[in-house]
Amino acid sequence: MHYRRLGRTGLKVSTLSFGASSLGGVFHEVDEAEAVRTVHTALDLGVNFIDVSPYYGATKAETVLGRALRGVARSRYLLATKVGQYGEGEFDFSAARVTRSLDESCARLGVDYVDLLQCHDIEFADLDQIVGETLPALARLRAAGRIGHIGITGLPLKIFPAVIGRAGGEVVDTVLSFNHYALNDISLSELLPYFAERGVGVINAAPTGMGLLTARGVPAWHPAPPSIVAGCRQAVDFCRAQGVDIVQLAIAYAVANPAIATTLVGTASAQNMAKNVAYAEKPPDPWLLEQVLELLRPIKNHNFTRGRLENQDPILA
Repeated sequence: MHYRRLGRTGLKVSTLSFGASSLGGVFHEVDEAEAVRTVHTALDLGVNFIDVSPYYGATKAETVLGRALRGVARSRYLLATKVGQYGEGEFDFSAARVTRSLDESCARLGVDYVDLLQCHDIEFADLDQIVGETLPALARLRAAGRIGHIGITGLPLKIFPAVIGRAGGEVVDTVLSFNHYALNDISLSELLPYFAERGVGVINAAPTGMGLLTARGVPAWHPAPPSIVAGCRQAVDFCRAQGVDIVQLAIAYAVANPAIATTLVGTASAQNMAKNVAYAEKPPDPWLLEQVLELLRPIKNHNFTRGRLENQDPILA
C-alpha cells in the first residue's frame, strides 16, 4: 500500500481508504460478522484511513464500525466522521448540535478522539451558517484536543471554494468530493491546484460513481439521469467483454492521481475489499483505459447536482 500526505494535516493516509457507509446497509443488507471481517481485512492490507457518518444507516455504520475496531490499536487507523446530517432530509449544523454529535459518534465508535471531523453534505446548508457558526464550533473542538482536523464534504464542486475562501486562514483542512474523479467525470481536476495552493487535503469518494461503473449497476435512489447511466453501462459491458471487471480499472485510475491524497471505496465484503486493494496496487492497463475513456467521451464530465438552489452546480449534459 502506498501513502500520501493529506494536505497540511501532516497525516499520511493510504491511497485507498475505507468508506464505511457500506456497514450501514446503504447499498444492500449486510451481514454484521462479515462487515467486521471487512474492516479487519482492510487494516491488515495496509488501509489506514476510515470514513464514516452518523447518517449512514441511521447510526448503524458507526455502531458496526465501533464493534469492528474494538481491541484494535488506535495507532493502526485514522478515523474520520461527520456532523450535520442525521436522517433523510434531517440537517442541523448548529454549534450545539454538531458538538453533541461528536460526543454521540465517539460513544458509538468507542474512541475519545477523531482525527478528522467533517461537515456532511453542506450543499443542503446555509453556507453563512457553515462559515459563521459550524466551522467556529469545530475549531473550538480542535483547540480543545477533541478532534485533529476539520473538513467539508458535498456533491456540488462550487461549495468548496465558496466556503474555504470565506472561512479564511487554515480553518478547513480537507475536502471530501464524490462522483467527480472517476472514469466518466474528472471535473474535480479543475479545483486540485486551488486546494494544493492552500494546503487543503483532497479525499475522493465513489470512484465507481456510486454504482454507475459496476456490473451490478446503480441503486434505485441514484440521481444520475438515464444518459449517464446508459453511457457508463456501455463501458461496463466493454470491460466485461475483455474479461475485466471495470471496478479494477476505475480504482486504478482514481488512485493514480498524486494530487488526490486518498480514494474511498465502500464494501461490506472482505473478499471484495481484498480485491479493491489489489486493484489499487496495479497501474491501469493503458490500452483498456484508452478504449474506455473514448467510450465515455460523449458523457465526460456530464453531471448531476443537488442541494439548496444557490449551492448547486450548473448542469453539463
